[in-house]
Formats: sequence, C-alpha cells, structure tokens
Amino acid sequence: MKQSKNFIFKFKRNKKSTSTLSVNIILALAVFAVLVVALGLAASVAYILVGIGVMESGEDGWSASYIILFMVISSIVLGSVASFVVSRFLLRPIKRIIKSMDRLSEGDFSERMAVEDSTIDTFRQLSQKFNALAEELESTEMLRSDFINNFSHEFKTPIVSITGLAKVLKKGKLTEEQRHEYLDAIEEESMRLSYLATSVLNLTKVENQSILTDVTSFNLSEQIRSCILLLDTKWEKKQLNFSLDFDEYYIEANEELLKQVLINLIDNAIKFSENGRSIDICIETEDDAITVSISNYGKEISDDQKQKIFNKFYQADESHSSEGHGVGLAIVKKIVELHNGSISVTSENRRTTFTVILPQNISTE
Repeated sequence: MKQSKNFIFKFKRNKKSTSTLSVNIILALAVFAVLVVALGLAASVAYILVGIGVMESGEDGWSASYIILFMVISSIVLGSVASFVVSRFLLRPIKRIIKSMDRLSEGDFSERMAVEDSTIDTFRQLSQKFNALAEELESTEMLRSDFINNFSHEFKTPIVSITGLAKVLKKGKLTEEQRHEYLDAIEEESMRLSYLATSVLNLTKVENQSILTDVTSFNLSEQIRSCILLLDTKWEKKQLNFSLDFDEYYIEANEELLKQVLINLIDNAIKFSENGRSIDICIETEDDAITVSISNYGKEISDDQKQKIFNKFYQADESHSSEGHGVGLAIVKKIVELHNGSISVTSENRRTTFTVILPQNISTE
C-alpha cells in the first residue's frame, strides 16, 4: 500500500512537471509558428510576384529561388532565436504565475509571488492581485476552519451531556432528588441546544437578507428600556445597575431586527460585567446619524479578540465555559449592516463599550 501511495505521488508530481513542460513547448512553438507563417507568406508573395513578371527573376530563374530559400532559412533561424528568447525571458513570469496557481489550486493558500521580481508593470500588477487573492482565500479558509470547530463543539457538548444523563437515569437506583436533578439538567441542555439551533436559523435568515424590509418609526428609547426589563432576571442575579443617559428618540428602522441587536448587546454587557457594577447606555445624535453606546465594567477584550468577536461561533472564552454560543454578535453585525450602519468596540481601563451608529432620519421628542 505504501508503495502504491508513493507511485501515485510520483505520478502526480510527474504529471505536474509534464504539464508545465507542455506549456513551455506550446508557447515556444506558437512563437516559432507565427514567424514561420509570416515569413512563409512573404516568400509566397515574392514567388507570385516573380511569376506574374512584377519581380525580375534573372535569365536562369535562380534569383527568385534564392530569395525564397533565403527567406525560408531566415524564418527558421529567426523563429528559433525568437522562441528561445521568449521562452527563456519573456515567458518566465507566466511560468511563475502558472506554478503559483497550481499550488493555490492544490490548497496551499500560503503561496505568494515575489512582486519585486517582475520587471514588466503588467506582471507586477498581476502578482499583486494574485497575492491579494491568496491572502483572502487563506483568511476565508481560517474562518471556515474555526467555524466548523466551534460549531461542532457547541452542538456536541449538550448532546454528550444529554446522552450521559439519560444513561444514568436508565440504570435507575436513584433517589427522587437525584432524578429530578438529572431531569432538570437534561431540560437545561435541551433548551441550550434549541436556543443554539434557533440562533443559527436567525443568523442564516439575516445573512440571506439583502434588502431591509418592514421599516417603521418607533421609540428607540422605549425599546431599550423594554429590552432591559426582558433581561431582569440576569442583571438582578448579578446585582447590576443601569445608567441611562438619553431622552426620547424616534428612529426609522426594522423594529424586530433592532430589538435583536439591543438584546444581544445588553445581554453581553450583563454577562461580562463584574457583580455590583453599572451598565451605561447612552444615545447621541449628530447630523443624520444616531449613536447607541452600551458599556460594562469587567475583563477587557484584547486587540486580537476585537478582530474576531464578530465572527460566527467565536467566543473570547476559548474554554467555552461561559454562557453563549458566539452567534449573537455575528447577528448584530449583519443587522447593523442591513441598516447601512456600523458597529465598533473599545476596551480599556476595564471598561468595554459597543457603539452602534445608524445613519437614519430621526427626530427628538
């Protein structure tokens, strides 16, 4: 079996080398053929001109033959020289591009082309575009890999827990208190799995939505207060306070989608706040934009994490021990983008602030 694998590897490598060699031969022959055809046509024209008497052939008729022979030999020599020069020098960047594209097509997204080696401006631009493409593919591959790993972990954990608890219950010999405890745990894990499935469906729905619909005018300030009340069990458990710094603001947006944004951001602030601290929410307006800032006090977000927290299934807590599935912020970002807005995060001095800017027509009451 090992010998067979080695044979397949050698065959693929030889096939690749043969392919590159074939390209070189074809390009060289193409240049050679063009020159031969061009000079051959010139020789034919000369022969025709001699035949109709426009061109003197000499008394013995050999002058025209010499001319034709000379042109044919010249075409062969010049064609060979031109083919060598083109294949040796001018086609070198093309061969380099083909080689890099072969490596990229085989999944080596780390492949890059040396831009400074290209003396021709067109090849230099092509090298830059190739490198940009390779970088984008490498980044996409990393995101895909992280998504699969995190997605698998998030679904596998509650399923394993439910399976284990079910096996314990099946064996019996448990007290009534233990049985209720295990059933509560199964219910909790089932709800967690259901919530995760719902979050994924919401994310898919939002990602597939390219046009914002159901836009209405509503009281944004009142919506924020409603979202806080919906999460009262969570922030009361941690003895948190809310500092609300805003008047009554109305905004034109999709009320249901914007509610998801606010609930996710406030829930995040509660989750990562230190017990007994305050969560600050502020609304400001400038020109045609409305800015909502939600701040909490607790562990800071590193610069590296700031670049990833809006990715699907990414969690700053790599142990996945905290609540959440890493879907909420991905939904938030997509909804904000649907509203032609932006979202950013700052984290310093143990204060983390998420800022949402929505370029909407608003009025202050």
